[in-house]
Amino acid sequence: MPYQSLNDLPDSVKDNLPKHAQEIYKEAYNSAWDQYKDPDDRQDGRDREETSHAVAWSAVKEEYKKEEGTWKKKAA
Repeated sequence: MPYQSLNDLPDSVKDNLPKHAQEIYKEAYNSAWDQYKDPDDRQDGRDREETSHAVAWSAVKEEYKKEEGTWKKKAA
């Protein structure tokens, strides 16, 4: 189910990612939720929620990396 606000995100996201990364996660998750309605569009037999979370984490990792347990923005 899509997230309405950052407060609705899972604790694993809220407790670990900076605010900007949380915003990326939320937008990517919600977009993937819409995009992957059809099970035939998903990989590896994942359900809609698993697919959306995978897409969201991938989007975060485009701009952030985890260093010494902390998520930091990648250098430009």
